[in-house]
Amino acid sequence: MASTVELASSFIEGAPPGELHDVVADIKALTSDGDDITPSLAPAFERYNESQLTTVKLPGASQEVIVSEFNKLEDNRYFDVESQTSFEVDHITQEASAAQSYVLESQNADLIKSLLKAVSAHASEHYPSSSYGVYPTADDSAVAILLVANRYSPNNFWNGRFRSIYEVSLADSATITGKIHVDVHYYEDGNVALNTTKPISITVPSASAESIVSRITTAERNYQEELNKAFGQMAEGAFKSLRRQLPITRQKVEWEKVGGYRLGQDISGGKGR
Repeated sequence: MASTVELASSFIEGAPPGELHDVVADIKALTSDGDDITPSLAPAFERYNESQLTTVKLPGASQEVIVSEFNKLEDNRYFDVESQTSFEVDHITQEASAAQSYVLESQNADLIKSLLKAVSAHASEHYPSSSYGVYPTADDSAVAILLVANRYSPNNFWNGRFRSIYEVSLADSATITGKIHVDVHYYEDGNVALNTTKPISITVPSASAESIVSRITTAERNYQEELNKAFGQMAEGAFKSLRRQLPITRQKVEWEKVGGYRLGQDISGGKGR
């Protein structure tokens, strides 16, 4: 049987966008350990933050930067190329501290800086609010491009997150591989979740920043159009088939006369008293 920590960790890692703190509060309420269980869940918080591309504000700044496996250093520290800063992250509170100057060391440093400018323009044009990052991979043979856009509306009972994660191989011709993730949770009078992933594999003839980001822009636009089309088909197909076409009496309701119906009499076909 799975331990309490294992079960709680699975809840942490499966938390919907923008609802991690709600999940944590529920875990504390449901377990006998209460607040004491939180330190034991630190590895799950770390995995969640890195996989979900959690953003944190740098100390003394309004800028939000990404936490991921690609910009990870040692001792819970991460770096941001654009601000030339490294920082420590408390994975439980999702807060950054102890910012320090950071100098990027990579054979692809010039391309990374060019990509940052191109990705910034792409993000500004297509996403109302987003964070992005470009980093060298561990062996410095490729470049990782990350983008995350969050939209939270708890007052309207929905939250959503868009993530795109790409690795650009810099061999003879640049190759972009990665995934686009879309997560949406709607929970007014129910519980509906959209969790979808689109694999991406593109060959780019030129390893320039403009060419790479242009292909990424096209891939994300095409996927958005695919989702819009799928939603339209679901509305006319699967969702529509879930609704009963006729009342149980097999008689259509004359809606213009609905004010005159008497519950249990006219609709059911029974006789009045």
